[in-house]
Amino acid sequence: MGNALVKRTRAVVVAAAVGAALLVFTNPASANPNAVNPIPGLNGTTGLPNLTGPARAVSQMTGMLSDNHTQDTNVLGTDLGVMWDNGRGEVLTAFGDSAGLGFPNLLSGSVWAWKSNVLFRSNDGNLADGMNFTTTPRDDLGASKELLPSPKIPGVEISKIPTAGVAVGDTQVMSVMSVKNWGPAGTWETNWSQLAFSHDNGENWTLAPETERPNAGGNANFQMSAFMKDGGYVYQYGTPSGRGSMVHVARVPADKMSDLGAYEYWDGGKWERGNPDVAKPVTDQGVGEISVAYNEFLGQYLMLTTDHNNSVVMRRSPSPTGPWGPPEVLVDTRELPSAYGAYIHPWSSGPDLYFLTTVHSNYNVLLMHTSLAR
Repeated sequence: MGNALVKRTRAVVVAAAVGAALLVFTNPASANPNAVNPIPGLNGTTGLPNLTGPARAVSQMTGMLSDNHTQDTNVLGTDLGVMWDNGRGEVLTAFGDSAGLGFPNLLSGSVWAWKSNVLFRSNDGNLADGMNFTTTPRDDLGASKELLPSPKIPGVEISKIPTAGVAVGDTQVMSVMSVKNWGPAGTWETNWSQLAFSHDNGENWTLAPETERPNAGGNANFQMSAFMKDGGYVYQYGTPSGRGSMVHVARVPADKMSDLGAYEYWDGGKWERGNPDVAKPVTDQGVGEISVAYNEFLGQYLMLTTDHNNSVVMRRSPSPTGPWGPPEVLVDTRELPSAYGAYIHPWSSGPDLYFLTTVHSNYNVLLMHTSLAR
């Protein structure tokens, strides 16, 4: 952490810690970053959760208890953890709202300074003992840089959060959602979703206005996304903003992601180009945040998400469009009631499936593992 950042944060560390200790948490499934406490001990968290189900916690990826020491770049707490292979021997991980020290976002009711989106890089191929970060894009103070700034004004735009990422050649592509307002637990209202592009390995990003999907009509079903490359296409799995809605599917030639007119939508029986209104749900139950990947060990497509009980679940399918099988519980909500998000690590291999999930009670992200040889 640079000297300027140290001087800036020392003045607020005591007040922020005390304020955080007094916060009253919302429902564990809430995505609102204003009601979080990432300080270990004060939030009741002192180590990895002991889980008895199919998945176990390997390591804490972020925060003060992590081997990555992300607090050194002023990321004390964060959520999500959208991962993708950058095509250059690294995995890029984009996180959502990140709590740090600095001037509090008083307008939004937060004792923390927060950034809507940050990114870390990793070339760690041995996930059995965790995933080490190598670098992060930094701001002038040496802290992790907010990739796409947000005004953080309620009713205008409270945050700009990444929901999916993919590499196309040397270009990195993220889907982001513009959050207008936070609602009750598990709900929020978006202005739009949009693609952002980086040509320098995630260091700098530019939004592409021609890819904007307003929160209306068929585009409302693609406010949050998961990307998967398959057969020359990028498949986009979309949901409305918030949790508990069905999944819809679009696909586009990988080199035409910025052309919304080139997208085809699955209407339940065939692909139809250019009209998101025809897209039909491919799941029979509502989901939370999602990730999708083809798994060579099983020879099937996998979807990870949370269900209506807030358990982390996995579904299988023989094709990108389904049918998706019943949810298989990986992390039971009764053992980890504040978990949300489930993002597949793209370097998972053989029967070993690694993924990231967020624990809201301490507002940080865990690397999880499950075996598919069950």
